[in-house]
Amino acid sequence: MVFKANDNRYDNMKVRRAGTTGLQLPALSFGMWHSFGDDANFEDSEKVMLHAFNKGIFSFDLANNYGPGSGAAERMFGQVYRRDLKPYRDELIITTKAGFHMWPGVYGNYSSKKTLVTALDQSLQRMGLDYVDIYYTHRFDPNTRLEETAEALDGLVRAGKALYIGISNYDGHQTAEMIKLFKELKTPFVVNQSSYNMLNREPEDDGTLKTLADNHDGFIAYGPLAEGLLTSKYLKGIPEDIKLHKTNKFILANGDESAVNKLNKLNGIAKNRDQTLAQMSLAWLLHDPTVASVVTGASKVDHLDDNLKALDNLDFTQDELDEIDKIVKYK
Repeated sequence: MVFKANDNRYDNMKVRRAGTTGLQLPALSFGMWHSFGDDANFEDSEKVMLHAFNKGIFSFDLANNYGPGSGAAERMFGQVYRRDLKPYRDELIITTKAGFHMWPGVYGNYSSKKTLVTALDQSLQRMGLDYVDIYYTHRFDPNTRLEETAEALDGLVRAGKALYIGISNYDGHQTAEMIKLFKELKTPFVVNQSSYNMLNREPEDDGTLKTLADNHDGFIAYGPLAEGLLTSKYLKGIPEDIKLHKTNKFILANGDESAVNKLNKLNGIAKNRDQTLAQMSLAWLLHDPTVASVVTGASKVDHLDDNLKALDNLDFTQDELDEIDKIVKYK
């Protein structure tokens, strides 16, 4: 059956701009880091991806290394794109990244010119695309001059293989250095994508958000629910085998009991807002205008619909924001 998108797909989606750039994104973007690739059920994946598009989510976030084995998520996206979404290419924002381990040898990592150029060619081939909308350097490379990385990304835009450039997992100082280089090159830099959530405030603390705001650029948050901590799943306790992203491991530094206590207090605020803890966590990220979009994955349609309900209430009182900070920042 030929896929036909819902005519009303944009009616209820909140669209946000990355600073004063031309890039506009849905408040929630569809992340394909987990649950997509060779091990996944194709029909289930296709179903939730098309449901996302029908709900106004027109941004799909990928990376060369996503999936169980590099390229798996991009290959799956490419199948769905060719089969269903190709007629809608002009509406879509498709993004990919290079920098974490992608293939054997010294060039399968980090941000040299050879790595970035080769990785994007692989990604375009897998997805069946002529260009991506945003191409990211996936992580800071301590051994390669920033000029080389910036010039490689700029060259890929000039070659017509990417429309915009992003950086990912760069701290505030690194972000400022890259922005300076991109301005000199006149590269269309638009966003930094980093781990950020109610519990993990690193992009606030290290100056990333301020640097982006000062330069009229945008921020995209990934890991908004801290691997499920910011859901109702762990309100009664945290299992020993929980797998947290490296940026969120500190959350349990003062013991599980302290973390569970914080989660329950946050859940109390969410209840008063008629939201689940997960919905409030997504909404909280969007209270800052610098945050252009929040990347959230969903392997099931009902999970996606639950996340979308966060957009029904994005307003916070100053008292709510202060109370959240008080809960999170004090032991």
